[in-house]
Amino acid sequence: MVFSSNPLSLSVPDPTFESWLRDSGYLDVIDNQQTAAAAAATTGTSTISDPTITIPISSFLFRYVVSFFSHLWTLLSLLTFNPFAKLTTNDFSGETPSWTKGFFADSGSYSFPASASQARLRVQENVKRYARNYASLFILFFACSLYQLPLALVGLISSLALWDSFRFFSDKWGLDRFPITEMILVRFVQCVTAIILLWLNVQMALCCTLGVSYIVMLLHAAFRKLTPVKQPSHGRRK
Repeated sequence: MVFSSNPLSLSVPDPTFESWLRDSGYLDVIDNQQTAAAAAATTGTSTISDPTITIPISSFLFRYVVSFFSHLWTLLSLLTFNPFAKLTTNDFSGETPSWTKGFFADSGSYSFPASASQARLRVQENVKRYARNYASLFILFFACSLYQLPLALVGLISSLALWDSFRFFSDKWGLDRFPITEMILVRFVQCVTAIILLWLNVQMALCCTLGVSYIVMLLHAAFRKLTPVKQPSHGRRK
């Protein structure tokens, strides 16, 4: 469904119409409106009515400097809010969006966010839509980190083998009948696991993966335009 800027402008004010779009799930309409408004503002400020008028070079430099810091502030604003604020467990239970048509798409599906509010809107909505894609990228980045740090891979495998052995002998010896002994052994295995992970730099691989995944997620979600989502159909009541 395609909307104009506000088809009910004579009876419904813009804030109310925007609130209705948010509640109805038409966030892509709001995203397109903000992009179009920013483009119109940029075109309006750069249009010269009289071609004989010359503009000093300093004004151009000032305009580019202001634009540069505006874009820089928009990028820095990505670090000022929680991108997972609207994320729920249900977002991981659906189907994974297509990597080619949905997640990456084409070059026309990306644009620089016009403002910090538009960046927030895109990030929080795209994180919900592509949660499974971002989780897959995290696993891929973690596998690459373990490949670059073989000792971390050894430490992770050793920790998993340690807990698997503990579970095997716990079932074999029936430690569930001795809760105090089982608790002491669990604490001991936890300490050994922590020593292995720290000694073999598994935390380094995990921190690198978290940092890279977070930056990639923020940039993709901020630059990826919002696309229309399929609205639930309401059947006619009989």
